[in-house]
Amino acid sequence: MNESIVVTSPPSELGDSRLVIGRRLLDGVLAPLKSSFVGKDVIIDLMGICLVAGENLFILGPPGTAKSALVHELGRRLQINTFEYLLTRFTEPNELFGPFDIRRLREGDLVTNTEGMLPEADLVFLDELLNANSAILNSLLTVLNERKLRRGREIMSLPLLMGIGASNHLPEEEALQALFDRFILRVVSDNVESDQLGEVLEAGWKLDASQQETPESVVSLQEIIELRSLVTEVSLEPVLPVYIELVKRLRSVGIEISDRRAVKLQRLIAASALLCGRMHAQVGDLWIMQHIWDLDEQRELLSSAVSEAMETAIKEEGQGASHPQTAAHEEPDAEQISSDLDQLGEELDREDPHFSSIGDRLGLLEGRSQFVKNDEQRSAIAEKIASLWSQINQ
Repeated sequence: MNESIVVTSPPSELGDSRLVIGRRLLDGVLAPLKSSFVGKDVIIDLMGICLVAGENLFILGPPGTAKSALVHELGRRLQINTFEYLLTRFTEPNELFGPFDIRRLREGDLVTNTEGMLPEADLVFLDELLNANSAILNSLLTVLNERKLRRGREIMSLPLLMGIGASNHLPEEEALQALFDRFILRVVSDNVESDQLGEVLEAGWKLDASQQETPESVVSLQEIIELRSLVTEVSLEPVLPVYIELVKRLRSVGIEISDRRAVKLQRLIAASALLCGRMHAQVGDLWIMQHIWDLDEQRELLSSAVSEAMETAIKEEGQGASHPQTAAHEEPDAEQISSDLDQLGEELDREDPHFSSIGDRLGLLEGRSQFVKNDEQRSAIAEKIASLWSQINQ
């Protein structure tokens, strides 16, 4: 596969100007956010990707890990309408979508007063998303998927650019799984490591001081809309063969990717390219695939499979600008790998194990385990892997 492939026809002048918007969003909005929020680079980059692609992002993490602050600051820097709400089990539709207009109601018309409410927002943040109850669930599904709100006979088209949901747990009820599925990318927000605490305190102090000032917006709402219109013009040809094989492999190791989701993910790959000022995708843009997990234990498998698929892009030179996350490899979680290996061992002990799936998953974990820095942990994991291969090959 030739990684230097570009679009065959030169982009128009309008296309050129929109490409510049992507770089300004990356350098003028997302980069300053990273300076203000230590250890949140991945979340910030994913917010940028979803903003351009028009998709939704789910953040998993405990309270106090800057989830709402990140969204608030993004909206402030872009100077767009932001709606934030903490959901409870008793949240009513009026709290999100606005009350019915009493004057119109007396005339027999059900018309919603949406001033300052979710229907008028460009950016929506729903904290404790999975507290959503049946009274608001169906409306939220339509809002997040179709960007429309239906109330009675009233159908409103919404200006929503991106929805962000947050929770400290994953969905357990089937009804909430449908809501969770509307957030195509998922990311974890934890407290930073102890050695970064000083940086966090300093950055947080500066951020508090800057809240009284209105930052100069380097990207306007209209420019974001223009950039989004360019997504479908990005050439995916250079990356499609690798993408198709990656989706097949992920399906083979038990990670569910529906056809609908596979189609939507292409927009996110294209958005990664646009933020780097490119009209063609590269294998490195597949980094977003690490964030399509449904369960926490799938994260290591995804990281292994996606890292392997991107290996050529990381090693080869002369590809042009790559997204910052392309080469941002976190150290594997040795404990999680060990736990995943134990799970594979339990599956092998069953009467009818699926050897092919287990072998695929074991191969991914073996590749990932080579990057564990602690010699003792890496050695212990290698022993487990060797034992499992022995069982499979018996």
